Amino acid sequence: MLLRLLRRYLRPYWSLLAGVVVFQTLQTLASLYLPTLNADIIDQGVVTGDTQYVLVTGLWMLLVTLGQVAATVIAVYFGAKTAMGFGRDVRAAVFGHVAALSEREVGRFGAASLITRTTNDVQQVQMLVLMGATLLVTSPITAVGGVALALHQDVGMAWVLVVAVPVLLGAVGAIVVRMVPQFRLMQVRLDGVNRVLREQLTGVRVVRAFVREPVEEARFAAASTDLTQTALRAGRLMALMFPTVMLVMNASTVAVVWLGAYRIADGDLQIGQLTAFISYLVQILMAVMMTTMLAFLLPRAAVSADRIGEVLEAEPSVVPPAAAEAVHEADLDPALRGTVELRGATFAYPGAEEPVLRDITFTAAPGTTTAVVGSTGGGKTTLVNLLPRLFDVTGGQVLLDGVDVRRLDPDVLWDRIGLVPQRALLFAGTVASNLRFGRPDATDAELWQALEVAQAADFVRELPGQLEAPVTQGGTSVSGGQRQRLAIARALVKRSAVYVFDDAFSALDTATDARLRAALDTAEGIRDATRVVVAQRVATVVSADQILVLEHGRVVARGTHAELLQTSPEYQEIVTSQLSAADAADTAGATGAVA
Repeated sequence: MLLRLLRRYLRPYWSLLAGVVVFQTLQTLASLYLPTLNADIIDQGVVTGDTQYVLVTGLWMLLVTLGQVAATVIAVYFGAKTAMGFGRDVRAAVFGHVAALSEREVGRFGAASLITRTTNDVQQVQMLVLMGATLLVTSPITAVGGVALALHQDVGMAWVLVVAVPVLLGAVGAIVVRMVPQFRLMQVRLDGVNRVLREQLTGVRVVRAFVREPVEEARFAAASTDLTQTALRAGRLMALMFPTVMLVMNASTVAVVWLGAYRIADGDLQIGQLTAFISYLVQILMAVMMTTMLAFLLPRAAVSADRIGEVLEAEPSVVPPAAAEAVHEADLDPALRGTVELRGATFAYPGAEEPVLRDITFTAAPGTTTAVVGSTGGGKTTLVNLLPRLFDVTGGQVLLDGVDVRRLDPDVLWDRIGLVPQRALLFAGTVASNLRFGRPDATDAELWQALEVAQAADFVRELPGQLEAPVTQGGTSVSGGQRQRLAIARALVKRSAVYVFDDAFSALDTATDARLRAALDTAEGIRDATRVVVAQRVATVVSADQILVLEHGRVVARGTHAELLQTSPEYQEIVTSQLSAADAADTAGATGAVA
């Protein structure tokens, strides 16, 4: 997967990579040339006392060094620009692909793992590209050129290279083989830490309410300890690399100096040649050491690339129609705008023994309200998620404006549906930026109109800045009820043909709930839309044009509130259970519904 990832996302940067190759080659050749010049200065200048030769050759060494520095700076610049662009492109690709996945695939990976894959895993591969842009050119040229020039200085000590290089490669290889599984495990442990931390930050109020701080601290400490222990095991192996390289390097240098001293004494070798041979030996072993750094990055980058590839290769279960078959806005019948119809809709998760929904059939017409009630876990949220294609039916059809939603252009489908999810979520910004999320060109007057209908105008006027009042991430700067009303207003600003309220009134008191429903029935531009409401409270659905009673994934009854009180035992049970609670709390809405 690593090679495929590199081939695909480095292709736009081939010109920069070519520049890296050219300038790295120049700086490497300059680096290899310097020891030869140094040897000449010693043997032909210092030993003979030729000061002029020393000055001229020294000046030439200075020019070569300056050229080497310039080539290195340019090569590093090109390499860094390539690596940063590669990382940006891969992150964008992962983010874009995740945005195209359905809730099923996102749930399979988990939010914490997807965040890690988009940040830390991409960073590991990006670091490999940055180091590789330097080392893949420098190390081979240095190793091959260093061997050739070292042998040019003296062939008699070549056996030192024959012994040192294989020993170093073997030792480093043994370390790398043991590091690979540790790096793979470390990424999994990092996912675990992110998951625990995300849960604790999201559920901090619940943790405090149940006085579970010590337990959660211990849980986080356990996840952190697992990551620490794995990182330490990998770190101990990494720590062996540098001492191993230095041991081989220093032992080889000692061997060269020891043997070279006898050769100099016998007159077979000059001091400058010995100095140059030592320099080339160090360069060769340093090239091997730098390659080991790449080898140390390679296993972790390979693991990260596999994890990135898992996301990029995940096939979304909800796919847009082919361009030639897609139904667009102009193809739809304006007379049916907002008509929702389910025909024998069935949905089952892959591998599940029982479907979540079975043979659901109903029609919701424009200007009407269709309510869905039932016991917890009955499939209500799954049912309404079929309308905007958060899931696709595994049997039957879901139609919008007479067209199967699987044939609709996604932009047309999502433009016609305003969804208020079960868990109201606001984004960091302002009240206005959140309300304009689905319709950026909405005017302030339209925002206030939506706030009035959603019963949120009064508290927004009291905020400092009103529409420009800041909203923190997740909407934690406002209460649960306020957050839910702002989410409803956001959907209303969109001016959709169909509004889906997935238990969107649960955080509202009965009086506010009643005022909001009354406003939906009378507001211009909203009263003619189709409304599908999932609710737990009977008071929320008493005025609905049709009520679907959902039990174990089946519609067991349908009708108005009055009809179901006469014909449906399941609905009667729901009403009776809430009537008792309403009497105990003196809730007028529920009492009036039963009356």
